[in-house]
Amino acid sequence: MAFESLSDKLQNIFKNLRGKGRLSEADVKAALKEVKMALLEADVSFKVVKQFISSIQERAVGEEVFGSLTPGQTVIKIVTEELIKLMGSETTEIALKPASEITVIMMAGLQGAGKTTTTAKIAAKLKAKGRKPLLAACDVYRPAAIKQLQVNGEKVGIPVFTMGDKISPVDIAKGAIEHASKNGFNVVILDTAGRLHIDESMMEELIRIREAVEVYQTLLVVDAMTGQDAVNVAGTFNDKVGIDGVILTKLDGDTRGGAALSIRSVTGKPILYIGMGEKLSDLEQFYPDRMASRILGMGDIQSLIEKAAAEVDEEQAKELSQKLRKAEFDYNDFLSQMQQIKKMGGMGSILSMMPGMGSQLAGVDMDEGERSLRRVESIILSMTKEERANPGLMNPSRKQRIAKGAGVDVSEVNRLVKQFDQMKKMMKQMPGLMGGGKRKGFGGLGSLMGGKLKLPF
Repeated sequence: MAFESLSDKLQNIFKNLRGKGRLSEADVKAALKEVKMALLEADVSFKVVKQFISSIQERAVGEEVFGSLTPGQTVIKIVTEELIKLMGSETTEIALKPASEITVIMMAGLQGAGKTTTTAKIAAKLKAKGRKPLLAACDVYRPAAIKQLQVNGEKVGIPVFTMGDKISPVDIAKGAIEHASKNGFNVVILDTAGRLHIDESMMEELIRIREAVEVYQTLLVVDAMTGQDAVNVAGTFNDKVGIDGVILTKLDGDTRGGAALSIRSVTGKPILYIGMGEKLSDLEQFYPDRMASRILGMGDIQSLIEKAAAEVDEEQAKELSQKLRKAEFDYNDFLSQMQQIKKMGGMGSILSMMPGMGSQLAGVDMDEGERSLRRVESIILSMTKEERANPGLMNPSRKQRIAKGAGVDVSEVNRLVKQFDQMKKMMKQMPGLMGGGKRKGFGGLGSLMGGKLKLPF
């Protein structure tokens, strides 16, 4: 996950600070030197790091810290505030014209950054807010680019305007706006062509589109996994074309996260959204304060609650809570829980938002955990309807048949049955444990991830 290494290092630095009753100026400077190295290793721009540390040092070596009863906590508070300021302080929405007018949004970025997929994701977000978007296929160069946009548009229920790959992007943009005007669309999103690298022809094409139609917002899509290259790309696009906001993709991958901490400072433009997965629903609003909280190991409960509210069925959650109180929990309920976790981005996504989970996850193979959950799902799906509804039916011959159907060893079926029975006993002994509604609906799954992880919810 993004920021994992940076988060671990910062938490260790702050742990040492908290352990000291009093701090000297030397203690603060030593801690900030470690923070500086951690940020540089996370691929944060050197100029950004230098300014960031300077801002903290100005505040941290003054009376604000040494006059405090808890100097360690005060330093951490200052770092948190400066980190939020670095990423933009406030959450920024995509600027839109009144619904009675057409807002034209031009998507830009290099090839491979996920621009076309992100275009459909943005359209889905705007549709959910009551807008009527139209996607325009302006990438006439990349093979299958038009088809990809059409497929994604169909998935989110948004029409795609295309004139084929023989017409100039400028004419397609004009045609899309004319089509939107005649058919009641109030947002037109132009999916423009990317290149493997920045070149003059790409920049000129974007400028020609802006000159030909009234582009209200230009959004740049950058791949967070490219680190400082992402920051350089953002700076170049802003200088040559002009951008209004940035969308960072692939923050769910193995990225050091430096781009997220550098882009605002380098370009002066806000990060609007972050891509956290391949699915068209995996696009999150960027909240600087919540991201700072995640980086510093404080979790992001608010985002977790919002994800649960969006993905978890309230009636289903209430029904499950009642079953747990009565110890009537069956394999169908367990399967339902697993499917809800998938909707929320998977176990890794959920755990990354839990306060203090960074240290608990050290050495835990999250990929293996996800594979364990998939095996459990296969086992449950290999059961008959009667077996899922009545766990007491299990016997050796049934277990053998289920194991064959799931393609696993019978020992894995035995393990699941044993852990399931233990969980039911625990719920019967502690009837109030799971009575919290949407926020609490995933108990017991942690013990199925190879026994390595005990979830705190």
